Amino acid sequence: TENKYRHGGNLKTRSTELGSAVTGSSLTTVLPASTTVKKSIVLSSESRKELAKQAKVTKEERRAQIDGRHRYLISRLADGLDLSEQQVEETIISDDKFQLIEQFFAPSGLKKLLFFYQDVLQQKLNASSRSDGSTNSLPQKKLFITMGSTEDFTGTCAFFLRTSDEVITASNVSQEVNFGMFDCTEGNILQGLEFFLSQVMVPALKSQQNWGAVKEGLKNSQIQEFLYSVDKFVGTLSSSRQNIEDKIQLTKVDIDIYVRNLQNPSDYITAG
Repeated sequence: TENKYRHGGNLKTRSTELGSAVTGSSLTTVLPASTTVKKSIVLSSESRKELAKQAKVTKEERRAQIDGRHRYLISRLADGLDLSEQQVEETIISDDKFQLIEQFFAPSGLKKLLFFYQDVLQQKLNASSRSDGSTNSLPQKKLFITMGSTEDFTGTCAFFLRTSDEVITASNVSQEVNFGMFDCTEGNILQGLEFFLSQVMVPALKSQQNWGAVKEGLKNSQIQEFLYSVDKFVGTLSSSRQNIEDKIQLTKVDIDIYVRNLQNPSDYITAG
């Protein structure tokens, strides 16, 4: 009996040593791994809460910075895009490119400030498979600040242009900043550009009375040549767009009814 007990004890000791050799640690240090995983998940949740808290603080700090200059931009965007001013404000203060607005207002700052309003893919958590973290991509209309070079343009572009290097203030923003919109619904950029030039820019230029240092205005030969060049460009743009869109489509024709009664060469000649 004593030998059997010793033999069993040796087996137990050897199995423990084998576990240590495979895992690189004793069995007692391997077992609490599940506890460690649970703790990391809790920390991850706390981190997300902290990030959300910081984002909220940032939004409120930006909201406190909003003045008459921002209100001017917000009102123009709301009117042009058929949104409420509250919607536009929330979008702006939540945008990670908010600093571009301040750079636009600064002396000798950015010459343009662009906003895209278009469908973007929003990641939605799939409730039926949350355990594996799978998501669904759903298109949703969104307004966001952009540099215009990193995102595809497929909707509407609202833009602000400044006319001088002076600092933009609440008192001069309406004189120093111009607002416009460029529609590119469904990605048809050429049609949007043609409409913008022919229906907005060209009529505005032809009705403009003040041409700066050119005292003669529209009577000046250089101004007339410039307007002619713009008209010619719009015409070229229009014809190019139509050439691209007007594709040749061949329709299938049932020729059997035409050749059914053709019996000899003279019939073919007559048909021709």
